[in-house]
Amino acid sequence: MPLAKTSAAKTAAGKTQSRVKPPTKAESVAKPKVEKTKIAKGKYDPLAPQRVTDILNRLDQRYPNVRCALHHNSAWELLVATILSAQCTDVRVNMVTPLLFQKYPTPEAFAALKPEQLEPDIRSTGFFRNKSKSLVGAAKGVVEEFGGQVPDDMDKLLSLPGVARKTANVVLGSWFGKAVGVVVDTHVHRISRRLELTKAEDPKNIEQDLMKVIPQAKWIDFSHQIIHHGRALCIARRPKCADCPLENICHAADKTWSTVEIHKTAKP
Repeated sequence: MPLAKTSAAKTAAGKTQSRVKPPTKAESVAKPKVEKTKIAKGKYDPLAPQRVTDILNRLDQRYPNVRCALHHNSAWELLVATILSAQCTDVRVNMVTPLLFQKYPTPEAFAALKPEQLEPDIRSTGFFRNKSKSLVGAAKGVVEEFGGQVPDDMDKLLSLPGVARKTANVVLGSWFGKAVGVVVDTHVHRISRRLELTKAEDPKNIEQDLMKVIPQAKWIDFSHQIIHHGRALCIARRPKCADCPLENICHAADKTWSTVEIHKTAKP
C-alpha cells in the first residue's frame, strides 16, 4: 500500500510539474472557457455602459445645473449669439450682443440690413464679413419663411443661412429643451476623443458616435458640461489633469499627469 501511494503521488507530481501527459477531455474543454472569461473581464472597453455612466455622474457632480454660456433672452438672440460664437469665445460674444440687440432688437431689424451695415458691430468676433451675411440671411429666412419666429425643428433651422447642426442643436437644446442631437464644438470635439468616446474627426461623425453611447436624456447637459470642463480644466494645451474629476478613468495621450495607463490613440 505505501508503494502504491508513493507511485500515485509521483505521477500526480509529474503531471503538475512537467505536464508530459495530455489533459483529460474535461480539462481540455474547461480550460479555454476559463481563459476566455478572464480575458473578457480584463479587456478595456472605453464605451462600456458602466464607464460612460461613471463619466456622466462625475460631470454631474462637478458641473451641476449647467446652462448655455451665451447670454440671451429669446430663441432669436441665442441663434445670433451662436452664429457669432464660431471661432470666437463666448466671453467676447457676450460683450458684443447687448449693444447689438439694443440697436437691432428683432429679426425684422436684422433682415432690413445689408451685411456691410452689420460688420462694424460684430467686427471683434472675427470672420465678421461671413457672419454678417449669415445673420442677415438667417433673419430674412426667419421673417419670410417662419413669420418672424425661430422654428423649433431641426430641418427648418438647417434651412436658414449660416445654420449648421451645431448651431441648431444649441438653439433646440438650450431654448426649446429638445434633445435632438449633441452639440459638438471645439471642446466636445477635443474631450470626447480624449475620453475615447469616439475616434471620429468630423463633427457630424463625432455627434453620431456620442448619440450612440450617451443616453438621450443627457445629450443637452453633457454638451454644456463638457464645454465648461474644456474651459476650466481639460484645456487644449497642458490640461489640468491633477485637478480633473475624470483623471483616473481618462487615458488621454496628452495628459500632463496620470495615475493610469496612457493610450496613444486617445488624443484630440
